[in-house]
Amino acid sequence: MISKLQTWGNRHHPLAIDFVRIALGLFLLLKGYAFLRNMAYLKWILSTQEFANLSPGVISFIMFYVIFFHMTGGTLIMLGILTRAAALIQLPIIIAAIFMINIFKSPLNTELWLSVLSGLLLVVFILLGSGPLSLDNYFDKSNYFDKSK
Repeated sequence: MISKLQTWGNRHHPLAIDFVRIALGLFLLLKGYAFLRNMAYLKWILSTQEFANLSPGVISFIMFYVIFFHMTGGTLIMLGILTRAAALIQLPIIIAAIFMINIFKSPLNTELWLSVLSGLLLVVFILLGSGPLSLDNYFDKSNYFDKSK
């Protein structure tokens, strides 16, 4: 089933969607960098969640998980390397941002809509994959890793 999904996604991937993928990857990378630059804000966001009584160790783990996967996953998505896997790893972070953090704020919360849009785009790229303008496509076409030559 995964192979059929990959084949379908590779055949139905317009080039214009690649620019959206690159923008999403850049957004996630910059969001991870912003959290890295202001870890106190991320810690405050996580520690003020009244529905979850998290220990300091769990909060630290979540902080580093979010920062690491936003930065590495965003870079992978932007470059088009292992896009489906990187998007799949990002999805729990975005779902948590939507349902555990942003949904309890006001309805006009712009971060909520950015999180929803990011989540939808991640699902799209899980289905469609990297596309023609990606390093995955370049390596596949050039047989870069083919050692039999």
